[in-house]
Amino acid sequence: MRTILFEITTQAFNISEELSFNEEVVSLLQGRYASEEDFVEAVNLRADAVDRYMYQYTEIEQIDIYCDNPDIRAYKQYHGVDGAVQGTDWYQRATSQASIFWEEMKKTDTHGNQYWGLCLVRRIPLVHSDYNAVLVIRLSDNYLKTRIHSQEYRNSVSVDEGVVFYASDREDYGKPQRIGIDYSQDFFQYTGKEKIRDKTCFVGVSTLRLYQSDSKLYICTVNDKSYGNIWSIIQTCLIIILFAIVVPGVLIHFFTSYFTRRVTTLRHVMHQASNEDYDFKEIVRGEDELSEAFADLEVMVLKIKEKDELMYRTMLNEQELANAQQKMEFKMLASQINPHFLYNTLETIRMKAYTVGDKEVATAIKLLGKSMRYVLENSGTAFTSLQNELNHIEIYMKIQKLRFGEKFDYGFVVGEGLDVSRCIMLPLILQPIVENAILHGLEEKETGGMVTIRVDRIAGDEELCIAVSDNGCGMSMEVLERLRADIAMKNPERKERIGLYNINQRVKLCYGTAYGITIDSKQDLGTTITFHLPEKVYHEI
Repeated sequence: MRTILFEITTQAFNISEELSFNEEVVSLLQGRYASEEDFVEAVNLRADAVDRYMYQYTEIEQIDIYCDNPDIRAYKQYHGVDGAVQGTDWYQRATSQASIFWEEMKKTDTHGNQYWGLCLVRRIPLVHSDYNAVLVIRLSDNYLKTRIHSQEYRNSVSVDEGVVFYASDREDYGKPQRIGIDYSQDFFQYTGKEKIRDKTCFVGVSTLRLYQSDSKLYICTVNDKSYGNIWSIIQTCLIIILFAIVVPGVLIHFFTSYFTRRVTTLRHVMHQASNEDYDFKEIVRGEDELSEAFADLEVMVLKIKEKDELMYRTMLNEQELANAQQKMEFKMLASQINPHFLYNTLETIRMKAYTVGDKEVATAIKLLGKSMRYVLENSGTAFTSLQNELNHIEIYMKIQKLRFGEKFDYGFVVGEGLDVSRCIMLPLILQPIVENAILHGLEEKETGGMVTIRVDRIAGDEELCIAVSDNGCGMSMEVLERLRADIAMKNPERKERIGLYNINQRVKLCYGTAYGITIDSKQDLGTTITFHLPEKVYHEI
């Protein structure tokens, strides 16, 4: 409203500027006319000066020019000044000041209806005359209604301390504003609620200072439907809030109950798992974090079962190996009946053979005694040095040489810089391998057989390797694979290879599954059985 009123009043001011300084209008007002016909003729000659503003600008309802020149008659927009006009406040004010001002004026139409309108009032300067002329431009009330009419708000406008000249309700015309206005303020503004016609309304009052004028418009806007709308909104909001609380509350209740049941189920199965009870009767269903946690728990339980089964099998294997060792020890203990008696008896026999000159028999008895002593001394020990084990193998080889003669020979190869006296290992594990090499590997050899024991330390792999090789008949790839399988996993149907399986298991149980024995063989070229031991066994005893 402020923008529209400022635009319209500014346009009226611009029109007043043009009319006030229009030479034809000024000349007409200063002229002398012998009769009324002369004046009418002069007006008609200069009719365009005022008429074009009346017809061109729809915001202008009427333009009146009042002049106290006695020759001016009442014709079209021109009016003489009689006593009634001269006594009005607006005429006296216009003739006494140079600046323009705005005034609300009452008008009576041809039907006797009275209505109010906003008028611009200003003096037209007549420089070469003693007469006074006043220009009054009345704004169109219908035009104002068209521009600022509102279906939602009731509006009323007044100028300075005057009455209302424009209002949404016809009954408000010509009455003071219903809201108290402090006219002493340079710019009065108010927003709040007021009781109007026994109804609480929201009210807004603002001030508009008109262009090139000291006049002010006071624009009052009243909304008498706000409180009713507020209560409707409050009721709607309460219903929405109630609905928003009840429905989510019910949903939350059911979701919380469902979620709590699933959490309780998950907690119960986890408690079962902590007590090593892995047979779950309850299941957590769904596609959220709880079901994922339950799925992870099932995977964990499955892995635990697999590890328990593996551990149980390992314990059974250890127990079987322990039982086998116990049986072996029992057999060896049974053979240890008074070992000193056996040593003494063997020594007596050796001396008798030596006395009669049979040095070969004496040597054989001496080697047998040393071998028996090593076996008996290490049957109950966990570790021995590699040097002792190699010495025992050498004695065993010498005994076998006495038996087989020139059928085979043997040799030891120790890696450079390797001190076998500082290496420890399981006792009595090389002899069965050497025995297999002689009895089975060289079985078809009449002469030229060779058994080699090679000891080497692989620094990069952190392993100690002991390889027993022969140049015998070897074996086919099919037989080799079958032998490897029998060594890796015990086959209860086969009895002839149980020794290799036990030796492999002893190494793995002692040092870990990464270690053990490996077999390589080629048909007609020979066989090699290699012990793989960890480097940590290499230290000073």
